[in-house]
Amino acid sequence: MTKNSYDVAVIGGGAAGLNAALILGQTRRAVVVFDNGTPRNAAAAHMNGFLSRDGMNPAELLTVGRGEVRKFGGEFHDGTVVSVTRDGARFSIELADGARISVRKVLVATGLTDRLPEELRGFGERWGQDVLHCPYCHGYAVRDQPLGVIGKNAEFAMHQALMIRQWSDDVVLFLHRIAELSAEDREKLAARDISIVEGEVSGPVIEGDRLVGIRLVDGTAVARSAIFVGGAITMDPNDSILRAFGAERAANLMGEFVIADNMGATSVPGVWAAGNVVDPSAQVIMAAAAGAKAGAAMNMALTTDDLEDALALRR
Repeated sequence: MTKNSYDVAVIGGGAAGLNAALILGQTRRAVVVFDNGTPRNAAAAHMNGFLSRDGMNPAELLTVGRGEVRKFGGEFHDGTVVSVTRDGARFSIELADGARISVRKVLVATGLTDRLPEELRGFGERWGQDVLHCPYCHGYAVRDQPLGVIGKNAEFAMHQALMIRQWSDDVVLFLHRIAELSAEDREKLAARDISIVEGEVSGPVIEGDRLVGIRLVDGTAVARSAIFVGGAITMDPNDSILRAFGAERAANLMGEFVIADNMGATSVPGVWAAGNVVDPSAQVIMAAAAGAKAGAAMNMALTTDDLEDALALRR
């Protein structure tokens, strides 16, 4: 970071933030990216579904992306943003080291944090290896293996169990703390040959640094090679900056998230958002695309501002 005034501050250096910064750099805007180095997919060794980048290590994508952003003048600050406040027509950003910068527009791309319920002890240590959340991210890697699903409510548990069946013909739904499944849901599972295991889960069974089963509170162990817990986790958006501005929010199946339009604009003038902070289901390629659209929209907003300033001077 070489100055204290920029056109755009991108808060969050994942796929969404970097692609926005790339677009803005190519439009010759002064952009700075703030990143504290804690991406959501840090535990994953590979990412899937990204055309031309399928199987790439997520960390490698970020390294390459940073290099591309720098080619077009983008700057980086490896630190934490403490606060963002409106300062007239601009925004003032305070950093953890006490520095302040002024920007015209802000993009929040801070992602989200996945939180396992407290009772699922031992699962967090296997996160991204054989304790998984996203079928599209990990399904193919564990294809044709004995798979399990844990959910905290019937709706999401059914959704994920029926989806996981696409990758394996040996799928078990652990009811865990789901009180009961309807007769209709049980019929759907039976139709797809998905087994139901009653009883509360106590933890994973690990042998030789790999998951070999799921243990119930009663001591029973059910052999499994991987477990999907997307329906059991809580997805907490890292949206404190947006909430401080009073950005409008809405609830969905995965929680409550700030609303952003198709180009990433929030209800707060001058503030955009992209990636998992507003879309918990976005894979890396989707987050990157959202960042690209937000970058283009922000450039257009800056173009309009530039025109209004020029007309004011001319008149």
